[in-house]
Amino acid sequence: MTVSRRFLAPVVLPADPSCSVLRDAAVDVGPDGRITYCGPAAAAPPVPDAHPRTLLTGILAPGLVNTHAHSPMTLLRGLGGDLPLLSWLQDAVWPAEARMRAQDAHAGMLLGCVEMQRYGVTTSAEMYAHAEAVAEAALEAGSRVLLAPAYFDRPGDGWRSAVDGTGKWIDADGLRFGPGERIELCYGPHSAYTLPPEALHVTAEESARRGALVHIHVAETLAEDVEQRARHGSVPQLLRETGLLDGRLLAAHAVHLSGTDIRLLAESGAGVAHCPGSNAKLASGTAAVHALRAASVTVGLGTDGPASNDDLDLWEEARLAMMFSRLATGDPLALTAADAFLMATSVGAAALGRTDIGALRPGNWADMVHISVDGPHFATGLDVEDGRLLANLMWAAGSRGVRDVWVAGEPVVEDGETVRVDRGGAQRAAAEAAARIV
Repeated sequence: MTVSRRFLAPVVLPADPSCSVLRDAAVDVGPDGRITYCGPAAAAPPVPDAHPRTLLTGILAPGLVNTHAHSPMTLLRGLGGDLPLLSWLQDAVWPAEARMRAQDAHAGMLLGCVEMQRYGVTTSAEMYAHAEAVAEAALEAGSRVLLAPAYFDRPGDGWRSAVDGTGKWIDADGLRFGPGERIELCYGPHSAYTLPPEALHVTAEESARRGALVHIHVAETLAEDVEQRARHGSVPQLLRETGLLDGRLLAAHAVHLSGTDIRLLAESGAGVAHCPGSNAKLASGTAAVHALRAASVTVGLGTDGPASNDDLDLWEEARLAMMFSRLATGDPLALTAADAFLMATSVGAAALGRTDIGALRPGNWADMVHISVDGPHFATGLDVEDGRLLANLMWAAGSRGVRDVWVAGEPVVEDGETVRVDRGGAQRAAAEAAARIV
């Protein structure tokens, strides 16, 4: 296979199921932006001397996968910060979003991409309005996005036209498009409590026809759960009855679930986006990650929106997930550093139904992050046992160590700064948009 660039690092974390730690390793990237080799440098296929080699001094890992976000909400950061979810949405967020224009969503998404890239997040599953502007911002930044145009059943938001519009967009541009297939289109029904069952049924039919992912909030708060159980048995039971569990489904939050609900998700193969930071901030509860994983539900990590978190740092979500799981079970092994690393990378990708991202293996897109070890978090060096190295990465270093980032083999961050987007300009544009909206 043709190689356009070889990356050499003292440690490579391919994010395979066993969470291997490769020492003195190489990753080759072809001209199409896909990986052609990942393994020991000594066993790498020969490449001509003319091919560039990138010598890294730290850890090379897959770019992180944020499985649930509303990144244009960077414009609303801090708004209604001390309100519970429903009051926060109805009294603070939705009125502000009603004043948002497409160019505002573009500014918010561009800033969100800048923030995530600097944290080593190369893929995010986004649910938001003004989807065309959101896609344009992601392509401008060079980020990878699974984009679900959000729809509700409320005055001014016609869910049927939104479903039809998503289908027409997929039919016109394909399920994935853009350089390096950076955009994947999905369906974005907001939730069971903001849509009638008919909308969920139509979404199930249309998404199945196109093989598209459905991204939906599920059982996020206790009040929602109580209401939906009274009406439908539970949100997962409603998803089964409307056909949504028969196709590709991403259940965001999934906090208030019974054992039966968990079994339904497991049997359907649905993925779950665990958002510990947002759920804790809004006092929505904590998902039963241990029970979900024990039932073989694929659980990734999500930040939720930057107005309910209030950042887009997935490393922080990994730490919170480990802590909350250990507290909930009383077991310090309930979620290990290796588990959390995989949830942030390959397992997160699997929750989205993707096998071409989240891991460094031949055929996958070369979405990669270089972690610097020049700091207190790695003062003990890289020549420690594998478990200690992963612990230092997940517990101590995290986003503070991110130095360089690539998407489809193309640099988006160099030496800690974005290279495709002027960060200062993006921040100013977001500030201007936020001042008008809020």
